[in-house]
Amino acid sequence: MKRTGQRLLKFDRTLGARFVAGTDEAGRGSLAGPLVVAGVLLDYAALKEHRTRPLAYLNDSKQCSEEQREELYHAVVACAEKVAVRVIPPGDIDRNGLHRSNLAGLRAMLHALTPPAEACLVDGFRLGPLAPEHTAVVDGDTKSAAIAAASIIAKVTRDRVMRRLDALYPAYGFARHVGYIVPSHTAVVRERGPSPVHRLSFNALAYAAE
Repeated sequence: MKRTGQRLLKFDRTLGARFVAGTDEAGRGSLAGPLVVAGVLLDYAALKEHRTRPLAYLNDSKQCSEEQREELYHAVVACAEKVAVRVIPPGDIDRNGLHRSNLAGLRAMLHALTPPAEACLVDGFRLGPLAPEHTAVVDGDTKSAAIAAASIIAKVTRDRVMRRLDALYPAYGFARHVGYIVPSHTAVVRERGPSPVHRLSFNALAYAAE
């Protein structure tokens, strides 16, 4: 595994701000389960070299194994000035729409961290005038430490939620695919119908009769 953490931390430091907030989500493309948005505030006056060692392998959550994400989750919690998380249930997504739910969640994360955040970074999306002043960074979870840290928190939190939902709805295999569309997930949805935690507004072939 590459030591990407110092490169990501350097990106944030070039902003010239002491407090840098990053926000990201997990579960946007999922057929079942919540959307989880997270925000992480890093204090670069406190993050001296010895404090950043646990973040040596920090990266976009999609580039990490489950074991690596769990380790980084604990490292982020230990190093961050503040962490915020919001779990948006499937019913809210169905009522309000996925994109609107996502933007509202990301805005809420920046509001939770501002102040003291002086620079706010978002992975990819502009959040509109209702959000604190922010910068949308394309592929930000591979560039910014604050965004990458938020991606780790969001992904680990969501995976833990999906494992709990697997205990409630064991037939659907949530512990294996965490709600995303795979052949085994599609097959059981077609056989049994959606569970109470499926997103009914998701336009997926899994809901169509063969």
